[in-house]
Amino acid sequence: MPQLNPSPWFSIMLTTWLIYLAIVQPKLLSFIPTNPPSNMPNLTSKTTPWPWPWT
Repeated sequence: MPQLNPSPWFSIMLTTWLIYLAIVQPKLLSFIPTNPPSNMPNLTSKTTPWPWPWT
């Protein structure tokens, strides 16, 4: 059963993760978000009960 032999697939997986961690992740983390979060005050609205017609 070839799927139980980890020799070719482990090296491919390890190489892929190393490329991701070394190259792709720093490039993705360097982007500035287009809509940064801001500290807005909590706006609480007054809720009123719904006037159900059958009560």
